[in-house]
Amino acid sequence: MAVTNTNTFQQAQTGKAYDKSVPVLITFAPNWKARLVLFRVVGAALIIAAFSMWLMPGSIAGAEVWGFKLIVSMLFLLLGVSLLTIEVLDPRPDAYFDPIRREVRVLQKNENGRPQTVLRRSYESLGGARFVDDQVELFEVDGSLLMKLPLQSADVSRALKGQLSGNVTIFA
Repeated sequence: MAVTNTNTFQQAQTGKAYDKSVPVLITFAPNWKARLVLFRVVGAALIIAAFSMWLMPGSIAGAEVWGFKLIVSMLFLLLGVSLLTIEVLDPRPDAYFDPIRREVRVLQKNENGRPQTVLRRSYESLGGARFVDDQVELFEVDGSLLMKLPLQSADVSRALKGQLSGNVTIFA
């Protein structure tokens, strides 16, 4: 009778093995969500202002003002709709650290929003890495700076150190 291992993740239970086996994705995205909320709030306010300009009691109903009110309300309406429907396509690249292939890939979004690989380097071809504060600096073999990446948390930093420690010289 054959005995099978029912715990297929047994090796990944230890912290060290888990850190080396998890892919790490580092993004350069700024706080776009706050900007989008602000754009939508301002857009809604402009649309409300465009319609309330005509509904306000006691507004000037002179013939010479109608053209100006029409132009301003149409401008508010167009700006409000454009701010409500804005979509942000972030052109900044992402760095993907792959523990299986033992390589770092820099992915850039094309005009369709799909990621394309613009740089692929194996861990062995890197000269070194330095972890300072909340960022990692990767160096070429000749010592020149290849890239500087922000780290979102201590967990990401620990996972990346675990991946790079066997293949890349880590500077203090």
